[in-house]
Amino acid sequence: MRCAPNADMLICCMGIFMNNNKQIEYKLIRSRRKTLSLRVTKEAAVEVRAPLRMAAGEIDRFVSSKRDWLEANIERVSRDMEQRSVFLLDYGGSVTMLGSEYTIKAKQGNNIGYDDSCIFIPPGLSGDEIKLAIIALYKHTAKVHIGTRINEFAAIMGVSPASVRINSAKTRWGSCSGKDNINFSWRLIVAAPEIVDYVIVHELAHIKSHDHSPRFWAHVENVIPEYKSLRKQLKSVNEALNKQEWD
Repeated sequence: MRCAPNADMLICCMGIFMNNNKQIEYKLIRSRRKTLSLRVTKEAAVEVRAPLRMAAGEIDRFVSSKRDWLEANIERVSRDMEQRSVFLLDYGGSVTMLGSEYTIKAKQGNNIGYDDSCIFIPPGLSGDEIKLAIIALYKHTAKVHIGTRINEFAAIMGVSPASVRINSAKTRWGSCSGKDNINFSWRLIVAAPEIVDYVIVHELAHIKSHDHSPRFWAHVENVIPEYKSLRKQLKSVNEALNKQEWD
């Protein structure tokens, strides 16, 4: 066991034997919290968070009780890692934007644009340069599309966000601060328009109710009656993005 303390937390590396007798090392993070939590990171590492003074034996029993879950999720995340490692963008390939597939094509000049079926980028770019070009297009499209739709839905819902920004968040599609500042990840632009609309309405509804109470969901359902189905579809979008390496 290796530990690295600081003022508020203690980080240790520990190991546990799985059902196949293979030892898995996990990172134990102790902090001023009251509950245990367990997750498998994007890199297929295991992370456990525990209260500062919880007995090691209690933590071990908790992790051991999750062996089947850990094995299944480590295997799933490892597969996603393999797919991300071979995720390449090139001329002739395709990407998704607003739920539709677009073929990447070269076009003379320095501009990036698209039509109904193709995204046009300058010729001779490397894979990383193509990726940056697509991300630039995603950010621009997200700013324009989401900006238009949020104005429309804000009028319908009778709310007014303090600001609207497009960011590069990896784990949140959108957020609304206590001061009604709304943020959206540019990654949302890969989703179908109706899914984007749901996320927009979701964040606008937080201006009326800064929680996920029944009252909040009633605000969402009043504008997007099929929101439950769209939430499930959003999970599929997230799974697809997890198999790609955009960073």
